[in-house]
Amino acid sequence: MLTPLDIQNKEFKKAFRGYSEDEVDEFLDQIMIDYEKLYKENAELKEKIEKTQDQMDKYKNIEETLKNTLIVAQSSAEEVRSNATKKSELIIEEAEQRAKEILQNSRLEVEKVKQEYEDVKKQMQIFKTRYKTLLQSQLDAVLGETENLE
Repeated sequence: MLTPLDIQNKEFKKAFRGYSEDEVDEFLDQIMIDYEKLYKENAELKEKIEKTQDQMDKYKNIEETLKNTLIVAQSSAEEVRSNATKKSELIIEEAEQRAKEILQNSRLEVEKVKQEYEDVKKQMQIFKTRYKTLLQSQLDAVLGETENLE
């Protein structure tokens, strides 16, 4: 590829009836100036493309990192949800077991109270019977003495 310096240093052979040397030099100078502008612009654009490519690579790395982070976050969220579900099931199971124990203890307590009630009822019946018997015997004794007195 030609550089602006190559154009500036280019010399042509002189020929009889050739082009006007001043016009050729002037034209080459103009070409050199334009070519130099294009050459610099091309170099700047290549540099911009390289910088842009570097930025794009960085963004691709960031994108990949974000994707991986999102995957890890989703996995963690799923694990947390799963653990929460298991824990809630365990809590419910423990609560149900505790409720069964409370019901069983309550039934036993009710049975115990019923048994105590029946025992007290029987004792009351026995007491009534004995008291009635005692009163009857006392009444019989009082009536027996009154008959003897008559």
